[in-house]
Amino acid sequence: MAGRKQKSTGKTREKPQAPRVRPGRWLMRWTLRLGVIMGVLVIGAVVLFSVVNPPTTHTIWAERQRLGAVEHQWADLDAVAPVMVRAVVAAEDANFCRHWGFDMDAIRAAIASGADRGGSTISQQVVKNVYLWQDRSYIRKALEAILTPAVETLWSKRRIVEVYLNIAEFGEGVFGIDAAARHYFGVAPADLSAQQAALLAAVLPSPKKRSASNPSNAVSRRARAIRDGAATIRADGRAACFE
Repeated sequence: MAGRKQKSTGKTREKPQAPRVRPGRWLMRWTLRLGVIMGVLVIGAVVLFSVVNPPTTHTIWAERQRLGAVEHQWADLDAVAPVMVRAVVAAEDANFCRHWGFDMDAIRAAIASGADRGGSTISQQVVKNVYLWQDRSYIRKALEAILTPAVETLWSKRRIVEVYLNIAEFGEGVFGIDAAARHYFGVAPADLSAQQAALLAAVLPSPKKRSASNPSNAVSRRARAIRDGAATIRADGRAACFE
């Protein structure tokens, strides 16, 4: 009859259970997501500084905390004497225009000689100073190995050397080519002579122990070699990518 309730059978319908997510699969999924997020952030940071000047670096910040103040003023590459750019490339990374971030010949030579320095390119130094920190840990080196090709891909060679010249340490509390030119020689970076440029480049391996305005015999000898090297890379085309 209508309206009569049907008798219960006494059985309850079981709710379907949600499928279990295996811990390993969950971890893999979130690791992948985290990796994608980190990759996007890294690429974003690389793209950002390809057009925006880095406001500071870990080294500049640390020295400012230690000293109270530092000398640092940004100079566009067009405002730097071309001989200064050639001098720093000749001194630090003569094959800068010919590699993709790593100079394998220089690395092998540095390993063979047991040198602490010599295999690191300008691109690697920019990555280390702009994005990372100053130590020799495997983590830092691994991150540098990942970021260097990204910078080489997304930045021009001119941009790489411009940033390098503006964050390099030329003396205690003296950062960047503008501050260095004025501190040591009292001139704007556009007015540096070939000899002054070579002397500034000569202090880069050990800026706290060397002086461009009062060079030791060793610094003077290195400056002469750098001046010759700057002329050489101009003549053989190894300066073409940034001029």
